[in-house]
Amino acid sequence: MTGHAARWEEIHHAYGAEDVVHGVSLGVGPGESVALTGPNGAGKTTLTRMLVGLVRPRAGRVTVGDWDVAARRPDELARRVGYAFQHADLQLFARTIAADVAFGPRQLGIGADHVPGVLEELGLSAVAGRHPYDVPPPVRKLVALAGVLAMQPGLLVLDEPTGGFDRALRETVVAALRRRLATGVTVIAISHDPELVRAVARREVVMEQGRIVADRDVE
Repeated sequence: MTGHAARWEEIHHAYGAEDVVHGVSLGVGPGESVALTGPNGAGKTTLTRMLVGLVRPRAGRVTVGDWDVAARRPDELARRVGYAFQHADLQLFARTIAADVAFGPRQLGIGADHVPGVLEELGLSAVAGRHPYDVPPPVRKLVALAGVLAMQPGLLVLDEPTGGFDRALRETVVAALRRRLATGVTVIAISHDPELVRAVARREVVMEQGRIVADRDVE
């Protein structure tokens, strides 16, 4: 991908009569690490879900690399964008953790040979044979993240990836994201976790009431 890894141009969106995004324009370059912050209801999740076609804007244009998202199906976008939901239960369905993590790469035709390595990286090897709903919620979030990482996307979009985590689990996620950033992967993380933001992001974009109110260096 060249130019911007992701770009929103004059985006407007509403749910029914409620306006949630107001004329947002934002570009994220290849290899950037960006934190989207701000209060609940600011429009952060709505904006990022547009990258995978789960939300279509009322007005404006969304691109992923040289792809216009409006012209692509979600299964096509999955080849470029890996999205981890805030609530992991929305994306876990297989009978074992290993099978769940392997599903995405198999669907994309890239095989699952690297899945054991991803499970090991996130500390999931010991529970790989268990059902995803038989492990605690923080571990389920790691399973969902592992499934996204296993698809090896060039753009990672993570919605509250460390919500409910202790320090050890946060450090596991930070290390995994830093490894991807070192290889040129772009990371966009919605987060209320200042430690994650400082550890991973170089740039912070702050949203309030559907608008960008700050775009600054994390430092």
